[in-house]
Amino acid sequence: MRIQNTSILLQGLRIYARHGVDPQETAVGAMFTVDLKLETDFSRALETDELDGTVNYASVYEAVKEEMQIPSRLLEHAGGRIAYRLFRDFPAIQSIRLKLIKQNPPMGADCDGAGIEITVRRE
Repeated sequence: MRIQNTSILLQGLRIYARHGVDPQETAVGAMFTVDLKLETDFSRALETDELDGTVNYASVYEAVKEEMQIPSRLLEHAGGRIAYRLFRDFPAIQSIRLKLIKQNPPMGADCDGAGIEITVRRE
């Protein structure tokens, strides 16, 4: 068997946070959804069934949750902080695709959410 690519997925993480430009958004807060695709080589874990051969999902979630608790005016800024943190804390991660959506945003539109998506590679 030849492994071509391995990625860890965390889909639909629901986190309450206080991001927004309007003072009301930071006072009241809102629900956000985070999706992550983390490219990392976990081929050793495929064979050994050992956690040290992959990235711990629960630890990734805790890092994302901690960064989401720091208010930002812009989702772009919050997303950038999350990416920097994951690269810092998890050296095995080679690239990150992150989607950050504010559910029911206060912009006068009938929509499920508004947000950002970024893809970054480790230098």
